[in-house]
Amino acid sequence: MRKSTEKRSPESISERNRNSGAMAQSALPMTEVLIVADAWNSEPDADAVIQRAVAVAAEMADADTADAELAVMLTDDAGIRTLNSNWRGIDKPTNVLSFPALRPPTGVSGADDIPPMLGDIAIAYETARREADDEQKPFDHHLSHLTVHGFLHLVGYDHETDDEAEAMEALEIEILAQLGIPDPYADRERMD
Repeated sequence: MRKSTEKRSPESISERNRNSGAMAQSALPMTEVLIVADAWNSEPDADAVIQRAVAVAAEMADADTADAELAVMLTDDAGIRTLNSNWRGIDKPTNVLSFPALRPPTGVSGADDIPPMLGDIAIAYETARREADDEQKPFDHHLSHLTVHGFLHLVGYDHETDDEAEAMEALEIEILAQLGIPDPYADRERMD
């Protein structure tokens, strides 16, 4: 994980990568945002919030995401409940799910000709909105956090052990700070 004390605007990170051509040290992944639930129509800035969060996370995470692709599906509680049940065996809605893409084996013919897929992220509107409201956070801050969390899962971070959770949360906090968003875990620590 790269430590950075220099604070740069997310726009400058994105702009540098867009304009630096093939020699960029870390180009941004192509992110497609798919709105599949009408509830998201009340959040016209959701696409921009997600694109910005992915750009900063890609810049700061210790992962090669150059020329990669990912999709973010904006769904509702019913949609994410189905995904959660089918893929994790948990029959209830959740805020965000990540589905890392399978990597083609090395040496497979044609594998180098297509952009690498990072995977897919699904975010549920009602759960995300309820959490933001309950925690009295701006919705775009919470959406950014869920996007960053999902993205980090796609590039190999996890929170199955305490050490993994600590490392992932620390990177989330660093990325969100770069976005101008306060530590989402600060209130939890005060409650302990």
